[in-house]
Amino acid sequence: MSDVVYLNGEFIAAADARVSVFDRGFLFADSTYEVIPFYNGVGFRLEQHLQRLHEGLKAIRIELDIDLAPLCQQLIEMNGGGHQAVYLQVTRGTDVRRRHAISASLKPTVLLISYPIEVALVGDLDDIPGISVITTEDIRWRRCDIKTTALLANIIALQAALEEGAQEALFVADGYLTEGATSNLYVIKQGVILTPVQDSHILGGTTRSLILELARANEVPISEQPIPEGVLTDADEVWISSSTRGVLPVLKVNGITVGDGKPGPLWNKIAKLYQLFEQDVFQGKQP
Repeated sequence: MSDVVYLNGEFIAAADARVSVFDRGFLFADSTYEVIPFYNGVGFRLEQHLQRLHEGLKAIRIELDIDLAPLCQQLIEMNGGGHQAVYLQVTRGTDVRRRHAISASLKPTVLLISYPIEVALVGDLDDIPGISVITTEDIRWRRCDIKTTALLANIIALQAALEEGAQEALFVADGYLTEGATSNLYVIKQGVILTPVQDSHILGGTTRSLILELARANEVPISEQPIPEGVLTDADEVWISSSTRGVLPVLKVNGITVGDGKPGPLWNKIAKLYQLFEQDVFQGKQP
């Protein structure tokens, strides 16, 4: 964890960081956040992460006029550089008491923390373990496209998965797959990448965007469409993705083996392209 954090205009020791009990992020989850990987001190899709953050702030009507990119970079350097992730949270601010109504005088609370991470998909792809998932009812609010800190439904779903020996939970709303508790989702059928439509039911993942870019650039067919839960039973491959894990193959869904129980050929192709993109990031060729 960070030795140094950024809080409201200052870089301070993590042990000295304090947020008021009347901060609306603490009381109401009235806040947005991002987790941004930095590899060799270089932000991975940094611009896209910050763009999503600002879109979320606009959606929940928090005004923030701070250039966050150099703050992220400085924090990484102050904590030793290398491979780290920046957790960036912006709350609506601290009030004088707990109340639902929003005071016009509030000033946003801005927090940045960094911590060491491993490079996603590093090394031989044959050594990348697949994961198991469960499916669960999507009980979240209807604006899942906003990356807020109101994550209780996600936490409950993930904990249920862990208790069943799985590593992720896939949400199902009205019989259709949406996304994972901590990831985006892809189902492969006959060489086509099926992924849910990017609307208010899913978070538009920065890694999801990259995977679709890589697929299109290499003539891999994609179909963004509603995906019935039943498609999982005869899928050729299933994947999940996130910024800190890259793209991972799902080998079991609710205890049932996907395909032949091994990472599939299309995953292998996309994962190799992802690794090449990472290498370009290390060399400063990609943002």
